[in-house]
Amino acid sequence: MTTFFKSFKIGFLPLYVLLAILISSVALVSCSKDDELEIQNNFPFEVQVMPVPKDVSNGQTVEIRMTIKRSGNYNNTKYFIRYFQFDGQGILRYYNEPAYLPNDLYPLPTEQFRLYYTSTSTVSQSFDVWISDSFGNEKKLTFQFNSSD
Repeated sequence: MTTFFKSFKIGFLPLYVLLAILISSVALVSCSKDDELEIQNNFPFEVQVMPVPKDVSNGQTVEIRMTIKRSGNYNNTKYFIRYFQFDGQGILRYYNEPAYLPNDLYPLPTEQFRLYYTSTSTVSQSFDVWISDSFGNEKKLTFQFNSSD
């Protein structure tokens, strides 16, 4: 009987080898670099703006309330602001910070903030504000004020 068991074990040896090769192949394929876990960190966003007055007079300051609404949450996302005034003249600032210079990029410390626009002209005024994030997503907002002088 011992000869029977020896031949029985030897008969299954190719099956064990085949099974080991199959398991190794599956393990190697599942560890492929193409199947790496992807962590999404680039989330588009929208900017909500509270209503602002239509008219502004020379020297008057208008408050512009904004909120950045993310489509996802990645804690290391940074937001930036820049603006360009193409009609009239005025000053745009973040809270009590120094006035923004046109086309310069400034960091936004929070996702809910207020800008203050002070008119320095007696004609209608228009300017664009761009909010961007550290991944290249950008939103353009246009503001227009009629002169009330």
